[in-house]
Amino acid sequence: MSKFKIEIKWAFIFLLMGLVWMLLEKAVGLHDVHIDKHPIYTNLVAIPSIAVFIFALLDKRKNHYNGSITYVQSLISGIVISAIIAVFSPLTQYIIFTYITPDYFANAIKYSVEKGGSTQEKAEAFFNTENYMMQATFGGLIMGVITSAIVSIFIKKK
Repeated sequence: MSKFKIEIKWAFIFLLMGLVWMLLEKAVGLHDVHIDKHPIYTNLVAIPSIAVFIFALLDKRKNHYNGSITYVQSLISGIVISAIIAVFSPLTQYIIFTYITPDYFANAIKYSVEKGGSTQEKAEAFFNTENYMMQATFGGLIMGVITSAIVSIFIKKK
């Protein structure tokens, strides 16, 4: 377990960052008043997400591998972080949509139907906790592995 202490630490930092990001989105009205702008601005979460992976892999290089790390070692570390994040994603999604923004789905469904982008049934099938839990788990795992693969190119150091 101590072999992956750094990965566990950074996975939880990532999860906390995600919760803070949702608090910010909610605070600026992207989940209600400005829900029309949500699809655009929610993608900005990629910036702190990538930053967390960079800091995590730099931490692994410095504190576990004494300043040098191969591409494969860095990639494996990133995959472990991604897997931990994926395991806890359903819990964070539950917290987000139960406590941080419980009205988000109702608002998103209403907006989607009113703007003619969807039927009530299709909107309800998409905007729900179960679907978002699955998207966060699998999408997060895939994006985490891709991010790790790219960041590892720059983190490797002999």
